Amino acid sequence: MVKEEVKREVELLYIRLINAWNKREANRMATLFRKEGELIGFDGSQIIGKEEIFSHLAPIFNDHPTPPFIVKVKSVHVLSPVIAMLRAIGGMLPSGQTEINPDLNTHHILVALKEEDQWQIQLFQNTPAQFHGRPELVEQMTAELSEQLKKNKKSL
Repeated sequence: MVKEEVKREVELLYIRLINAWNKREANRMATLFRKEGELIGFDGSQIIGKEEIFSHLAPIFNDHPTPPFIVKVKSVHVLSPVIAMLRAIGGMLPSGQTEINPDLNTHHILVALKEEDQWQIQLFQNTPAQFHGRPELVEQMTAELSEQLKKNKKSL
């Protein structure tokens, strides 16, 4: 029972992170991290600490029309009652488009810790999923994310 509760709580933390990205809310996103939490961005940038995460994201959201993520949680591994790792895939829906851009597909890893009865992010890594030389894997991931997009639209 505890394991399933941890999985739900960590998945909710991840969804809050994605929602903050999709709404382009740098402060809300940064508050989900531990004080010394780490963000590794799509371009390989490594940002450490809530304040640096905010400082990194705010100009991105202010100066660039970041596309929203469409995500699918693949697994949540409970490493202890207070540590868990979530793995997900993500795609992006550029403004004005109706289909996911396969060039922007990513793997997400989130490591969460629970302190003082609150889950926070220790690490969020957003890695490009280009599968060099294996276009069938890009197509497979894009199809899976497109199905998720259809489910999201039906639930609205």
